[in-house]
Amino acid sequence: MSFSLEKYGIVVTDIIRNASPARLYEEALSQEKGSAIVNSGALAVTSGIKTGRSPKDKRIVDDAEVRDDVWWGDINVKLDDQIFLVNRERAIDYLNTCAKIYVVDGYAGWDPKYRIKVRIICTRAYHALFMHNMLIRVPQEELSDFGEPDYIVFNSGKFPANRYTSKMTSKTSVTLCFNRKEFVILGTEYAGEMKKGVFTIMNYIMPKTNVLSMHCSANESDNGNVSLFFGLSGTGKTTLSADPERQLIGDDEHCWSDDGVFNIEGGCYAKCIDLTAEKEPEIHQAIRFGTVLENVVFSESDRKVDFTSSELTQNTRASYPIEYIKNAKIPCVGGHPKNIIFLTCDAFGVLPPVSKLSPEQAMYHFISGYTAKVAGTEMGVTEPEATFSACFGAAFLVWHPGKYAEMLADKMKKHGAKAWLVNTGWSGGPYGEGARISLRATRAIINAINNGELNDIETVTDPIFGFSTPVSCPDVPEALLQPRKTWSNPSNYDQKAKELAHLFRKNFTAYESGVSEAVKNAEPQV
Repeated sequence: MSFSLEKYGIVVTDIIRNASPARLYEEALSQEKGSAIVNSGALAVTSGIKTGRSPKDKRIVDDAEVRDDVWWGDINVKLDDQIFLVNRERAIDYLNTCAKIYVVDGYAGWDPKYRIKVRIICTRAYHALFMHNMLIRVPQEELSDFGEPDYIVFNSGKFPANRYTSKMTSKTSVTLCFNRKEFVILGTEYAGEMKKGVFTIMNYIMPKTNVLSMHCSANESDNGNVSLFFGLSGTGKTTLSADPERQLIGDDEHCWSDDGVFNIEGGCYAKCIDLTAEKEPEIHQAIRFGTVLENVVFSESDRKVDFTSSELTQNTRASYPIEYIKNAKIPCVGGHPKNIIFLTCDAFGVLPPVSKLSPEQAMYHFISGYTAKVAGTEMGVTEPEATFSACFGAAFLVWHPGKYAEMLADKMKKHGAKAWLVNTGWSGGPYGEGARISLRATRAIINAINNGELNDIETVTDPIFGFSTPVSCPDVPEALLQPRKTWSNPSNYDQKAKELAHLFRKNFTAYESGVSEAVKNAEPQV
């Protein structure tokens, strides 16, 4: 039976729905300039001018039914429904000029009780293969019973938005309408917009059902001990959750329901700049047939990828089905987490390698979402620079961060989960003076957390940040655990600690109106 999109105003008849990776390889290689099969068997593609997301061009329609729910501001910018319809019409008109269209129908959420049905409508085979990997795949025998989707993504990214349309800031527009359950992309061919668009949808609808949506990775021991890893780029979230002794539930997006945790996605979207088999063996072996390699540089002669090259972008990526990870847990669900681990790369050299957090401190640090850039990473950055992203994923939140933090605290209390702050950054001084905490030490700390060896160990209270720091940890030098003792000049440490504390307090002023007094009181004392 033929498949039609006429109900959306799309009259194109050549529609390729839920094609196999092999078919999509053929389509990409024949129609998309720059596509190639590299020596590992992966499909290398380019995303055009945009090689990353465009958060400043993201809009949410200001409908009456969501108006009082959405955390409006720089993250969620209001858009009138009429302007959304103008952009939607522009996207549909462009789709109707295409000779061929690709459709991917899949699920978001591994728990059938909470999953939603998502339909992707796009014009590039690369985009179809990307979302074939990132959504949970529907078996071919069940595709005829898929029915109507809950949400639709119209990806007309090859065609620009009209920047003279009201509320448009560029030729790129990424717009979500919860009332119509539609997501429209114009002016960007970066595939990550689709993935994060689906995550944004889940970040709104899941909390309405008392399910916490989270930007984190998750793994599980053989005896069902689940850990969650939160952290911004460069903190070690992917590396530390990819533990050969534990099963990977997922690397990026999860939900926590009354039944436990489940992955939102059917695949992984890993950074691959400087990727090596030695540093990231699980990711390296996953780059094979069926994997999309985005914006990488490769040799014309032997098709070997140069993972060190940032010629096109620093944000080179690999998208692959989660079953390409050898120790992935399929289906991607687990029990209630025992440990919540907030990862930070503190380039100030102030925070301990590991600290135990009270429920209020957990909410405070969850909302803060702290890490630090190091000197030399950007023009003009000569000293470590604090970076904060609410809930370790501010760009994808819809509700006020306080709502997600309250849900996290409630679930931690109900299920007895413990929260930890783990610093993977510097010790003995800031970046340029001290040394980076070794991966071996951090893995020993994570192992001790997962094994319960730090639960009842003696701790000392940090006089400024207030959290409890273990005085010992298996396979970790005791001197490393108390950062002030690692500095040659303790008074310099005190000064830097106060400096960081002030940055925390300044950042948190934006969220004080949406949290309790107990959480406000968990801030550093200066």
